[in-house]
Amino acid sequence: MSLFGLKEKKEIERLKKLLTPEHYTLGDINQEIEAKRKILDELCKQIEVSHELIDLNKELVSKKEAVERILQETDSLKELSQQEEEKISLARKQQEKAEKAAATALKKAEKARGLIKAIEQAQLSFDYNETIEKTDISKQIDELLSPEVTLDLNCLNMKDLRKRYRQNEKDIEATLERYKGRYNTKANQTIYQLMVIALSSELQNILYTLRYGKLEDALKKVNEMTFKYLEIASQGNQSIVSTLKKFIGEINYFYQEAVRIEYEYFVQKERAKEEQRAIREQMKQEAEERKELERQQKKVEKEESKFVEQIEKINQQIAENQEDEQLQTLKERLAQLEAQLKAVSEKKDEIVKLQNGKAGNVYIISNIGSFGENVYKIGMTRRLDPQDRVNELGNASVPFPFDVHSFIFSDDAVGLEGHLHKVLNDKRVNKVNLRKEFFKVSLDELEKLVEEIAPTAEFKRTILAEQYRQSLSIDHLEDVVMVNDIDDLEDDLI
Repeated sequence: MSLFGLKEKKEIERLKKLLTPEHYTLGDINQEIEAKRKILDELCKQIEVSHELIDLNKELVSKKEAVERILQETDSLKELSQQEEEKISLARKQQEKAEKAAATALKKAEKARGLIKAIEQAQLSFDYNETIEKTDISKQIDELLSPEVTLDLNCLNMKDLRKRYRQNEKDIEATLERYKGRYNTKANQTIYQLMVIALSSELQNILYTLRYGKLEDALKKVNEMTFKYLEIASQGNQSIVSTLKKFIGEINYFYQEAVRIEYEYFVQKERAKEEQRAIREQMKQEAEERKELERQQKKVEKEESKFVEQIEKINQQIAENQEDEQLQTLKERLAQLEAQLKAVSEKKDEIVKLQNGKAGNVYIISNIGSFGENVYKIGMTRRLDPQDRVNELGNASVPFPFDVHSFIFSDDAVGLEGHLHKVLNDKRVNKVNLRKEFFKVSLDELEKLVEEIAPTAEFKRTILAEQYRQSLSIDHLEDVVMVNDIDDLEDDLI
């Protein structure tokens, strides 16, 4: 085995040519070689420092990009906060205006109730006919009829809801005008007019007190209110009961529609809040996932450098080794290291792809023990192992873990998730809070949808629900034991 490398031999040959025979000594050559080696070592150290500087520069660039992303997210949150403050200020002004209008409505409603009671009492004591002149009460009724009590409703601030509400108002006015001509006597006309005033005022009160989550209560109040006034008016004159029933039936529908339209404002308002919460939650989750990916990338790069270093050492040993048996062992070891390096490189490429902000896995999962049959959650994650996210969802907040039906990797996972949500939008379990990504759909329909968008994706039809089924078995066993205990007790008593 040669003591010198190829470079050293060339240098020796060069020195041989330069030196005269009398000065050509082995000691001089060794000194020259040693000096060259020192220079080479110094260059290697400089190269190592350069590599460290390059790695440091890459890390600084990465941190700079992370800071820029955080600044952008902060600006976005500030803008959202400012918009919310403006909306809150506008809502407060509308509330103050609505409170004043409601106070007026309440006063007139109380006045209308008093008039109805007065007329009801008078109706029981006296007979009304067409020859009775206007009393002080009937004059007050005319004053109540004009102008009508109206509130600055929330739905009027949204174009689509305003259009629906105005149309519903026209339908109400048309109904009132149609039934107005069916009463011939002044007494019946008075009863009808008072009932219309009272119904209108009561509706205003219901609309004013309407809040999110109180739709059913409001509709119930409309029913109770309309039938209450039907009963009061019917006591005044039994001859108009059939007409009043038809009128109440029609007006009840339009009043309920008015409540539903106003309630739609609160639904859309709540949906907007949930969307903003979803954006903030998504930003938070993306930041956590980016941080985790950066940590994993550093870990993988460290592994990669180790494999590269080992491969270089093996290659050097192969170049210097002449024994066939040992050479074969080294080559086998080299093949193993290269395969491991390839796997690490692929993992690194996957991490880089996930870091681009769009790539990720869309998951389809179910939890029959927590949400029942045919209810599936469809979401996305940028985690390197999507199962980590599924395990996180199945934590202490639900009684049983989730079953995975499919993981679909996509370069645009956000877009794929949005497409699936759009296709299944009418099957949402929660139609207000869009962050709740649960859908009531059959397994067959889901499988067909996955086959269309990702033919190569795996789809599992089996719903294991192991803990849930084991819990049912335990409950059944306890029931059987209890029945047996009761039978034994009855035998003892006999």
